[in-house]
Order: sequence, then structure tokens, then C-alpha cells
Amino acid sequence: MGAHRRERPDTASAPATDGMGRRRFLGYVVAASTLTVAAPLAETLLAPAEAAAAVPSAPGPAEIYDLNDMLTHAALPTADLITIRLDPDGTASFALPRAEVGQGITTSSAMLIAEELELPLEKIRVTLADARPELLFNQLTGGSNTTISTYTPIRVAAAVARGRLLRAAALELGEALDTLTAKAGVITSTVTGKSLTYGELAGKAASVATGQVSVTLKEPADFKVIGTARRRIDALEAVTGRKRFAMDVHVPGALPTMVCRPPTINGTVRSVENLDEVRAMPGITDVVRVSTGVAVRGRTFGQCIDAVRALKVTWGPGTAEGASDDTITAELRKAEPPLPALDLLTKSVDARFTFHFASNSALETNCAIADVREDSAEIWASLKSPITAQEDIATKLGLPVTAVTVHVTEGGGSFGRKLFYDAAAEAAEISKATGKPVKLMWHRTDDFRQGRTHPMSTSRVRAGYALGQVLTYDQRHTSVATDFGHGVGEIITAEAARLPVGDLTFSETIFTLTQQTPYDFGVVTQLLSETDKRFNTGSMRNIYSPNVRCAQELVVDELARRMGKDPYRFRRAFLKEERARAVLDKVAEVGEWGRSMPAGTAQGIAIHPEYHAYVAVLTEIDCRPETTGREIPDAYAGPRVTKVVCAVDVGLAVNPRGLQAQMMGGIMDGIAITLSSGLHLRDGHFLEGSWDNYFYTRQWNTPPELEIVVMPPTTDTPGGAGELAVAGAMAAVACAYGRATGTMPTTFPINHGEPLGFEPLPTSPSIPASPTDGLSRAF
Repeated sequence: MGAHRRERPDTASAPATDGMGRRRFLGYVVAASTLTVAAPLAETLLAPAEAAAAVPSAPGPAEIYDLNDMLTHAALPTADLITIRLDPDGTASFALPRAEVGQGITTSSAMLIAEELELPLEKIRVTLADARPELLFNQLTGGSNTTISTYTPIRVAAAVARGRLLRAAALELGEALDTLTAKAGVITSTVTGKSLTYGELAGKAASVATGQVSVTLKEPADFKVIGTARRRIDALEAVTGRKRFAMDVHVPGALPTMVCRPPTINGTVRSVENLDEVRAMPGITDVVRVSTGVAVRGRTFGQCIDAVRALKVTWGPGTAEGASDDTITAELRKAEPPLPALDLLTKSVDARFTFHFASNSALETNCAIADVREDSAEIWASLKSPITAQEDIATKLGLPVTAVTVHVTEGGGSFGRKLFYDAAAEAAEISKATGKPVKLMWHRTDDFRQGRTHPMSTSRVRAGYALGQVLTYDQRHTSVATDFGHGVGEIITAEAARLPVGDLTFSETIFTLTQQTPYDFGVVTQLLSETDKRFNTGSMRNIYSPNVRCAQELVVDELARRMGKDPYRFRRAFLKEERARAVLDKVAEVGEWGRSMPAGTAQGIAIHPEYHAYVAVLTEIDCRPETTGREIPDAYAGPRVTKVVCAVDVGLAVNPRGLQAQMMGGIMDGIAITLSSGLHLRDGHFLEGSWDNYFYTRQWNTPPELEIVVMPPTTDTPGGAGELAVAGAMAAVACAYGRATGTMPTTFPINHGEPLGFEPLPTSPSIPASPTDGLSRAF
């Protein structure tokens, strides 16, 4: 990102324990020709610590039982179906039933295996499992849940494998079990010095029957791998271009395929004027109408683009015909639940915040390969809910689920986008219509205009206060409906999530299980209301939290100002949890909170709790005219975040280096959605059509100073990390902007109402012409 990064992972001798001593777990030895092991999950829930403020708040639902807990417990019944296999070459193979989309979970999973199995990381092979319906709720990647839900099962399975290998070695060497040690994939006798490798023992340790095995896991004080900073196991493949994504998979006969899409959101095809003419274009093999537009299949993607641009289609109206930012704002205001009546004996802070649509377009554009035949189908795609994809695609193709094979490939980013299988379902439909395998790629403009977005929303907040105490906090979050059509990983909850909006919707459940207030603010209520589902929305990294928490932290700043308190000390006084105070204190210390700064610049500070983890972020921003007035062609300069300090406590960090990378990405997301990254809706379509138009955090807006502090372990299990930094960074940047300008921001991104920094691409044809002179696009 061009920033100077100082890493300061604090260290500690050992995390806090739960007082239970060494715990034993039951795993399984699976009948197989080589050693194969599995394990179920054990989980302990901890209630939040008692509040200490003068007007304590009752724990919210998400503080007692959150979405992550629900996902973890849903995975429990099938945890024993996740296996580790030892091969004759001495390597351990593990098919992870989650999606790797850049977050580094293949590395952290390998570290868990390496720790308990006493095997070097380079001898562990982590792949991604195909869709496995028998896993039910145990193959969903979301809610920062992967490491939490797999932490114990993977370790137990690895410990079972180590125990089986030791027993096999004892028999083979004729030695007592307690004379043998396992290290680096070799078992050695401390008496005779004789040794055997894991590879030599893999077959001998195999079992002819499946049965339970009791194991004892390592104590945290004995960890040699977990908690140490490690490079990603796929780093070399990534930098040398050898990593294989969906578009790198070679399937015989699967030719490039693209779709001509409507000019408005979810428009429909009425007629195609020149089908035969386009079918005769060079390299084009097929042109077919599908539910989402007109698909073309050709020898090269360039030929497909030419064909899409040549098509003459008459389109029917879409689901958001005529809609604009103003009309959706009016709908949201109308749907806002009322706030309670004002108490005449107290003062209050009242505010309404508007958050515009944001693109869910990952760096890797939407893509999939499909080979649909009369009695079977095979799919390749980056999928976070592959079981739902398999079951839904099978239904649409009229095939039994067992006839549809779904391969999960690595993905180049997601931000929640890969929870949906739009490309996979579309590729399957096209393959069935043509009778041929296809390699489908969405154009970048398709992703921005017809792809998934984070829904537009408003947040109405009222905080009542008197005599230096906050007595009530009410928040009414009203949003364009979030699509949870992926469910929690299988077709039953997916169908439930597609039901019309009602009093007890899937969305309200997710909102209740994710949103919490870290402060003792007396009587706290946070409610969700939604409008209809006519937009293609999704859970973009953090679901509701960035918007909800940004609004809350801005109100906290305003409360501190009205009471004459320092924003940092005000937060500290009202925080419920000691872990929250610790991260807040750390960023205040490292970031030199309160230091003297020039006019037009300021610091902001915020905290965010989520999924048994805490993050605090301190930012510094420059809003002076010489900064905001920078001239950059076809871009938006605006304020610049000049410094970020982040302190993160995830309980136990499996890989501190990977955690730091997660925080860095979340911080960049937070800066973007606060200052510059949003979609403009006009006449039923989004104006942005590429990354050129969508002003994500750019090089000139990346903070030159960035410091991530990984706190010492505070628990003996990991908490959620993937989404954690986004809300904290967004809130801290917004608070800094308010203090620098003297005006609390209420519309996000902050630049949304300013003149466009780009010329919108045409809506027809759906794929715009490429620039003919690349140098004109360089800065």
C-alpha cells in the first residue's frame, strides 16, 4: 500500500486458562488404507464480565450468544467428518471445508496441524474440500468463524494421528510408548536412538475399523507453532503466479463465455434482433438467451466481448426501474421505526446517518466453470456456501444432488461476495442451454452494475443523558433488505432467508446476533427495519456493523463534547469490558492521543467488539484545503488519513502475522467506505462501472504511518478476526473527520454528494469499450 508499517506484536508467556486444567477430547480413527483421523468439537461459552458503570446496561443478545456461536454450534454434529490423512511420503493432507479467499486460513489451519502432529509446515498440504452435503452447516465461510469453529477439531484430529503413529512405532520398534518422542515427522526412541518416519508408519498406523480415541491436547504454554508469526504457506505460489483460481482450471472443451446484461438492475430480455449475425462472428460458437441476459461462448474472451457489444437487445424493465439515491432515501425514511418519546428531564443527542450503496466487487471478478450433461453436472468456482450452491443448482437442473459435483477453488478476494454462487448458477444454466462446457467470466462492469452491493441504509440514533451519565441509547437501523439467500450453508435456511420481509425475518435474527453496544449506556435498544428485496445485496465484510457502529461512535463523540469530556477518557469510563479498555488504552498510548495538531487536522478514536474479539483504532486525518484540493485526473482526492494505530485482541492469535494482514485490509476498507467508496444510483442503475470509477482507498489516500499491535493472549481459544477492523476503522476515521472539520459527518461516503470524479460509462452495450491508449489512464 506504500505505507510505512511498524509491527509491534506484544508478547506474553501464556494466555489465561479457564481453570479446568488439561482437558481430554474424543477423536476418531477412520477405517482407511493409510492413517486417517477425525475429531468432534468441544466449546465453552463465557458470559460477559459484570459492568462497572453507574448506569449499567443489561447484556445484549450478541454479548451472550452471537452469530459466531450459532455457526460454531451448528457445525458441532458433523465435526467428526473432517479428517486428516497421513500419506506414505510423510506429508499430512487436509481438505479444509471452508473457502480460502485471501484471508490466510489455509496457513492457520496448517499451523494447527503442525502444532499437534509435530510435523513441519512444509509437509502439510491443505486443499479446499468439494461441496459435501453431509457436512450440513459445517461448510459455510462467513462471520469470521473459520478459525473459531475448526480450532479444536483440527487439533484433536492431529493429536489422534500423533498418538496412533506413536503406538505403531512402539510395536514396530519393540519399545515402550513412554520412551518414544515425536518431532519434525520422525519418531525416535530415547533408549536405543532408533527412529521411524511418519511416512514409514502411515500404513501401519491405519485402522481397519472406525473407533473413538481419547487424546490430550497441548497446553498453550507448550505451543511452538500456534501464536508465532508465520508467512503464508501459499506465498511463493502467489507471487510467482502459480496459484490456481477458477479461471486457471482447465476443463476440456470449456470455452470462454460472457453475458450481455441489461442496462438496469435485473432487467429482462424481450427480444434479440441479430442472433444469427452474432453467431456468425469470428470464434463464436454459441449465443443463447438465459434468465440474466444473452450469453455468448467463443474461442477467446476478446471475441466474446466483441459479440456482447454487437448484440442488439430490447430489454424489459428491471426490479429497480426509475430508482435513485433520492427515492431510496425517501423509502428508508418512511420505513424508519419511531423512537420513544423524549424525556423532558434529560437532554439528548439526536442524529440520523445515511449510508449509500457500496460495491461488493472483489478484486477477482465473478467467474465459474460448468460442464452440464444430461445426467450429471460438474462446477468449479470460489464458493463460501458450496452446499447451498450444489443443492440449488441441482434443483434448477432437475438433477439429484448426488449427480452435481461442486469443486471449491481458491478465490481472489471476496468481502462476502463469494457467499453467493451467482456465477456458478449462471454458468450451469448456460452450459445446459448450449449442451457444452463453459468458462464464464463476468466483466468488471457487470460486477459493479449487476453484482452484489452492500445495501443503502439509515441509522436514527437518540442518546439521553443527565448528570454526567448516559441513561438511554436508542438506535433504529433501516436498510434496503440484505439478501441472506445462502442461509447458513444449506438449502433449508437458504429458503427461509428468501421469504418475504416479516416481523421475524432472517435479517432481524442476524442483526440481533451481531450488533452490540460496548458501553454501559443505561437502557439500550437497537432495532432493524428493512425495505423490499429488489436489489442484489449481500453481506459485505461485517454485515451491519460498520454502519451501526460508525453511527454509535459519532454519537459517543458528541456526548463527550456536550459533557465537556475527552473522547478517549469518556469511552474508557463507560466501557463494559476490561479487554475493551486494554485495546483502547494501547492505541491511545502508541498513537499519542491528545497530541497538539495543526488546524484542519485531528485525531479520532473508536472501539469495536465482535465475535469474542476487540479492536480499537486511532486515526489522524488531514482535511486542510491543500490536501482536499489536490488535482488528480478522473479521481477524488479529498481528506487523507495520515496515521492509523490499531490494537487487536482476538483472545489467542493463531498466526499474529496473518492477523496483522487481516487488520490492514480491514483498515483500508474502513477508510474507503468512510471517505470515498460508494455507488451512485440513478434511473435504475449504478453510475460506477469499474474500479476507475469506484474510489477505494488509493495509493495517495493510504496512511503513511500504520501500526498494528497484536495484544497478548487473553483467552486460550481464538476469536473472530476477518471482519473485525472494518467497523473500528470506519468509526475512527469518521470521528477524526468530525473533529478536524468541526462538523459531525452524517452521510457516507463523505464525498457522495460532491460532483462525480468520473464520466459514467454507457449502460448499452453492457461491456464498455476498452481505452485505446493506456498511457492516457496513467498518473
